[in-house]
Amino acid sequence: MMNSLLGALESGLIYAVMALGVYITFRILDFPDLTVDGSFTTGGAIAAVMITGGSSPWIATLAAFAGGLIAGAVTGLLHTKGKINGLLSGILMMIALYSINMRIMGKPNVGLLGEDTVFSSVSPLLIMPFIVILVKLLLDLFLHTDLGLALRATGDNQRMIRSFGTHTDNTIILGLSLSNGLVALSGALIAQQSGFADISSGIGMIVIGLASVIIGEAIFGARTVFFATLAAVLGSIVYRIVVALALRIEWLEQTDLKLITAVIVVFALVLPSIRRTYKQKSLAKKRSLELVSPPGQQNVGGEL
Repeated sequence: MMNSLLGALESGLIYAVMALGVYITFRILDFPDLTVDGSFTTGGAIAAVMITGGSSPWIATLAAFAGGLIAGAVTGLLHTKGKINGLLSGILMMIALYSINMRIMGKPNVGLLGEDTVFSSVSPLLIMPFIVILVKLLLDLFLHTDLGLALRATGDNQRMIRSFGTHTDNTIILGLSLSNGLVALSGALIAQQSGFADISSGIGMIVIGLASVIIGEAIFGARTVFFATLAAVLGSIVYRIVVALALRIEWLEQTDLKLITAVIVVFALVLPSIRRTYKQKSLAKKRSLELVSPPGQQNVGGEL
């Protein structure tokens, strides 16, 4: 049981980097970016090929981040300059990345067993908290700069921010690029942790990222940027712990992971709506009772 929880914590910390990337497109830009499923694999592919080729694991990880930046930028260009629907832009890039990733790896799977990785000399549980905190704080700092504020405003109201002279096409491209860079970074770290990069490793990553963001916001709230990014990180950890506990149920198997993910996301989406509806009904009932109360009774209450 303890090993399962430690493994879940370890995976949750690595996937938290991806959750921060998904947060940028999902919450800040309000952009349905499906490039994530492809760029996650791109990060793992670049890191694996460079490490097996003799490169430093840290250089390979940074190169994976750069690969994700390029993938996200292309999606942004398709949407802003090519005038292609945002959802379709992500789908097209995701499909293109499948072939690109195969070209990068040269085969469906690249093993890293016996190779030096960023986790060769230190456990992920020891180094990942520092990496996640660093990425989170840098993202918080960026989102409070003028450029970061323009990015946030673009997601809120593009027409308004254009009236202030901001080129929204550039901010959208920047946001998508940064998002997929973080996703690819997570993919590179996952490949090094698991010991291989696989062509199908990115399938369903967008759902996992959304689950992390939604669960985090539902449990921890998102009043400010600091708490929103913190919620994405903690949501990733909670999601992995829930999955680990669910898989310990005897009649559930590893192949049910996608189903478990879907159920968790549905629950996280529906629960806040149910809570809001309940509060609204309670408030409406309270107001109706106040309206039908006798005036004299209200006066007595006021005098008391």
